[in-house]
Amino acid sequence: MKIVTKNITIQNEIFTLTNQRALFWKKEKALILSDLHIGKTAHFRKNGIALSDQIFENDLQRLSVLIEYFQPEKFIVVGDLLHAGDNSDVDKFCEWKNQFSDLEFHLIEGNHDKISKKLESKLCLNFRDEILEIDDFKFVHDFDKKQPKFQITGHIHPGFVINSSVKNIKLPCFVVTDNQLLLPAFSEFTGLDTKNLPKKGRFYVFTDAEIYEI
Repeated sequence: MKIVTKNITIQNEIFTLTNQRALFWKKEKALILSDLHIGKTAHFRKNGIALSDQIFENDLQRLSVLIEYFQPEKFIVVGDLLHAGDNSDVDKFCEWKNQFSDLEFHLIEGNHDKISKKLESKLCLNFRDEILEIDDFKFVHDFDKKQPKFQITGHIHPGFVINSSVKNIKLPCFVVTDNQLLLPAFSEFTGLDTKNLPKKGRFYVFTDAEIYEI
């Protein structure tokens, strides 16, 4: 797995975008991502749709490589950590997470995060709320037009269409506006929304080999 990075400046802070659907904030030593949807493949299997365990294993492997690469002290998930409550994939995630016991685990709740007290204890969360504020930044799963602070959000699973004479290609991306940084969905087992995106944004579209500003 190749990690490609691109530094951008927001509110005089440097953030590092990656082609692995995650963001690193050096000053806070924080690895930031959204929409893991842990348990989605297990949920499909439970409902009779045969999906490989390898889909979720690949997501965990990418997370491990990112943690090794950036050496973060904080792990911030901007919503939809889970997909459908507790299941066997959540057990695998907790087992994986035990490798990184010194890593602070912050969850901004998303619409899929239906978490009981028992499950919260199982996940070993250091922070859980609908909003997290650090300095001039507000982390929230879905963009709130009423909030004056710059927001780092997820939820939409943004995508960008590259048009060509042969085939139109849809790729994941980050979107940056004057008051929002929209994160891509971390899980590769998600669709891409190319329509319900912020207006007048800068798009950072990525492939396995490169990050392009559009």
